[in-house]
Amino acid sequence: MTSSARRAENTAVSRRGFDLITPNWRQSAKEIQKFGTVIRDLPIGLSEETRREVCERLNVLLADTASMRDLYKKSHWQVGGPTFYQLHLLFDKHFGEQVELVDLLAERIQILGGVSVAMAHDVAELTRLERPPKGREEVPVQISRLLEAHALIIKDAREQAKKADDLGDDGTNDLLISNVLRTNEMQVWFLSEHLVEMPLVHSK
Repeated sequence: MTSSARRAENTAVSRRGFDLITPNWRQSAKEIQKFGTVIRDLPIGLSEETRREVCERLNVLLADTASMRDLYKKSHWQVGGPTFYQLHLLFDKHFGEQVELVDLLAERIQILGGVSVAMAHDVAELTRLERPPKGREEVPVQISRLLEAHALIIKDAREQAKKADDLGDDGTNDLLISNVLRTNEMQVWFLSEHLVEMPLVHSK
């Protein structure tokens, strides 16, 4: 092999190697599944119609739960006053628990063959929770706002659990009762106790 042929081969190998390690990041394509649809044939024992109905309902609950998650983080950052330390930690704990619920709900929608709502602007379009102001609010108002959101989610979770049971969707029913309902009820308990008038030193 001549020196020029060897150089040409080395150059070709070098180019091939470069092509292999260079990320091909300028890609785009059509969606592989439209939002609001479900996979037609899925071997989990539930009809396409049932799965579509459940996914539609779950996506609204998912949007509400994602909004609740963010409301807790906003409250965690902006809380003030004598109970700052306790509530700062409590709000962050509840935030973490809502993060878990968001993931469970989104995964359940995907398990059913649907498409889970994900981006903030899409969540904002679907959620039924009242939008809070950008600024800070007093602690009783923060807690009241959180409790109102919990009340909406708890009511919806109960209704959806009953509907899922009627449709034979035991997996969704279990998720809603064991995770969504019980977590939100527990958080309501912890929050509501902060709005009770209770003497600290002397009883009335």
